[in-house]
Amino acid sequence: MHQSLYRIREKGYYGFINAQGEVVIDPQYLDASDFSQGFARVRLNDQWVPIDEQGRLLLRRMYRFVGPFKEDLARVQLVRAWGYMNLRGQEQIPVQYDSANDFSESMAAVTLEGRSGFIDKNGVFVIPPRFESTGDFNQGLAPAGKNGKVGYINTEADFVIPPGWDRAHPFQGQVAVVENDGLWGLIGRDGKTLVEPRFQFVTGHSEGEFFDGMALAFSDGKYGFVSQDGRLAIEPMFDLAGDFGEDMALVEINGAYGYIDKTGKLLIMPNFEDAGVFSEGLAQVSINGQWGYINTEGRVTIPAQYQAATPFRDGLALTAIDGHWQYIDRFGGVVWREKA
Repeated sequence: MHQSLYRIREKGYYGFINAQGEVVIDPQYLDASDFSQGFARVRLNDQWVPIDEQGRLLLRRMYRFVGPFKEDLARVQLVRAWGYMNLRGQEQIPVQYDSANDFSESMAAVTLEGRSGFIDKNGVFVIPPRFESTGDFNQGLAPAGKNGKVGYINTEADFVIPPGWDRAHPFQGQVAVVENDGLWGLIGRDGKTLVEPRFQFVTGHSEGEFFDGMALAFSDGKYGFVSQDGRLAIEPMFDLAGDFGEDMALVEINGAYGYIDKTGKLLIMPNFEDAGVFSEGLAQVSINGQWGYINTEGRVTIPAQYQAATPFRDGLALTAIDGHWQYIDRFGGVVWREKA
C-alpha cells in the first residue's frame, strides 16, 4: 500500500515529507508533481523524471516528457514520437507513435502515420489504426472518428453508437459528453441523447467532467449542473460555481460565496469572499483577505490567517503564511513549515 507523501519546498528546491512531517525525500529538485500510484515526477534541468516513494529515479533515457503511470505504464516522448515506460524505468513499448494516450482497460489509444487505433501492453495493435481519432475505453466503449464525425466503438472495433458528433469524450459511467458546434451535451450508453448540446466550455473549468456525480454546466453567462444519470439537475442560475465535493458545491451569489446541495438548495449562506471544494469534511474559505477552513455546517474551525490554502488530502493541507509553505492538520496544528 502506498504511503501518503506531500510536496515541500526549501530554498527554491522541492522534496517530500510523510504524514508525520518527516522529510523522506530531501528538497533537491527544481520542481515536482504530487505522488500518484506510488510515483511522482521531478524536474532535472529541463527534463521530467519519475521517482518512487524511496526517491529512486527511474531514468534510462532522457525523455522530453514523462506522464503519470496508468495501469503500470507511463507515456514518454522522445523528440516528437511517443512510447511507454514500465515501473522499472524500462522502455516497454518503443517510441514510435505520433501521439499516445494513457492506458485504460489494458489498451491505449495511439496514432501512427495519421491514423488511430489501440495497442495492448506489449505494443501490439489489438484494434488496427484505421480511425481518424480515438479516445479511452470505459466499460468496453471508446470514442472513434470516421468521415469527420465521432461515435463509439466496442472492443471488436464495431461502431455500436454511429458517428454523429464533432467531438466525443470517453464515457464516465453511464453517460458521455458529446459536442456539436462548440456546445456539449450528454448521451447514454445506448446512444440516446439525454441532454441536448447546449452548454459552453469555459477556459479554466473542467470540460464536462463529473465530480461527485455532478458536472458544471455553463449557458448564457450562468452556471448550473448536470447529474451523472443524465439530468439537468440544477438550471444555470449562478454567477460562478465550483465542482461538487462531499455533496456540496460552492456558488457565487451577488459577489459572495456559499454552498449548495445537489438539488440547488443553499446549505451554507454566501458569506465568503472566495471558497474552495469540500474535502475530508472541510473547505477553505476567504475572510477579510485571509484563508481559513469551515466545516460542513459553515462554522469556521480553522481561523482565517493564511495567504493561501488548499483542500485537505489524507489529513493534511498545504497553506502559506508570509510567503512560506506549511502543512497543517485538521485542527490547524503545524506539521511542517518551510524555513524562512
